[in-house]
Amino acid sequence: MSKPKIAIVVGSTRAARFADAPTQWIAKIAKSHDDIDVEIVDLRDWPLPFFDEVASSAWAPSQNEVAQRWQRKVAEFDGFIFTAAEYNHAPTGVLKNAIDYAANEWNKKPAGFIGYGSVGGARAVEQLRLIAVELQMAPVKSAVHIAWGDYLAVRQGDKKLEDIEHLNQAAAALVNDVAWWAKVLKAARAADAIAGEAQAA
Repeated sequence: MSKPKIAIVVGSTRAARFADAPTQWIAKIAKSHDDIDVEIVDLRDWPLPFFDEVASSAWAPSQNEVAQRWQRKVAEFDGFIFTAAEYNHAPTGVLKNAIDYAANEWNKKPAGFIGYGSVGGARAVEQLRLIAVELQMAPVKSAVHIAWGDYLAVRQGDKKLEDIEHLNQAAAALVNDVAWWAKVLKAARAADAIAGEAQAA
């Protein structure tokens, strides 16, 4: 079986976003694992309109061409790590919109989160965990929460994320969890597919 493919989804598209720092940092850590393949997926590259389909793609095919391409892209992956900026105690609208534009493509795959903001993006991450469960994902316990002091130190150039040991430890645990669940669930989905083909024969 091929190695699981993990997407690091950049959950903000603002010109002044902070997301690039945690994205590049976690990508470097994840790419040090020889048991997974890693790709950065930047929502700037996916200009999805505000959700305007007749129904979720779980129930009706999406008509928007970008949405169709986005669903195919999501389907490529076996697990996800999302960067989660916190806006008004919630995840970004652009990330929620992108999540809503796929459905079955998320199913039975792990989700991990890197939150940042006044309480380390904890409230945004908690909401994303609930959304992940609804999509039949497996949100992992380990997470990275870049609290306000660390956020400001990195934002102002006083430190880099890799200089902050407690964040490095959290990131290592997060990647380990996502990689483990990605391997387990990839094998389980493959077994389900084989069983389905046998029943159809």
